[in-house]
Amino acid sequence: MRLGRIASPDGVSFVSIEGPLEDPSAMTAREIAEHPFGTPTFTGRSWPVADVRLLAPMLAGKVVCVGKNYTDHIAEMANFATGPAAADPIIFLKPNTSIIGPNVPIRLPANASPVHFEGELAVVIGRPCKDVPAAQAADNILGYTIANDVSARDQQQADGQWTRAKGHDTFCPVGPWVVTDVDPADLALRTEVNGQVKQDSRTSLMIHDVGAIVEWISAVMTLLPGDLILTGTPAGVGPIEDGDTVAISIEGIGTLSNPVVRKGKS
Repeated sequence: MRLGRIASPDGVSFVSIEGPLEDPSAMTAREIAEHPFGTPTFTGRSWPVADVRLLAPMLAGKVVCVGKNYTDHIAEMANFATGPAAADPIIFLKPNTSIIGPNVPIRLPANASPVHFEGELAVVIGRPCKDVPAAQAADNILGYTIANDVSARDQQQADGQWTRAKGHDTFCPVGPWVVTDVDPADLALRTEVNGQVKQDSRTSLMIHDVGAIVEWISAVMTLLPGDLILTGTPAGVGPIEDGDTVAISIEGIGTLSNPVVRKGKS
């Protein structure tokens, strides 16, 4: 099932997105009553996806991110002194106010340069959980979506920690929907900027897999329905500028696309 959230003429609602993944113009959004957790029930209303606006698919209480989870990305970030891989996952938080949905502009702060894209697989938590063994992680996951961990590299380097650099409004595009029945173990991940391929990797190359990540994070904090976990980015990250378009595609999920504008421009 593909779960999304839309703005329609009748308001904002959770929906099931139905139709061929390869042809979004033929997709239909069926309205879900209340929320998508557990077994969804439907109101009977539906719209062509082309007639509604896709929003960020979840109202996340928190966004927990994993840093340095691909060996090739660690190597390319040597100039930013991020250090070597660690034995355990390295985690940090992005505020939920950084979340935007598909096609919403990433706004570059006037005082930040360079700002980089980071295409990532994102985990969506499906029920409250704490101290989850890796082998039981799937029981607590609603599904998977795509995220862009946008990062101001100069601020990251200057601060010595990542909150400001990764916490600006619009620095966490998410979407276009949540897929509940995809296996995250080995999915192709590709990022394009203005149609040029920048990242081309697979989730099988993650140092810490989804189960290990959920186990590590849930040992620290309680995870709640809708919480997002960003699992890290592979090599190929690079700068984005005013006028660019970033498109991140993950096999079996779809494509998340966002334009880029300098803050203060419409």
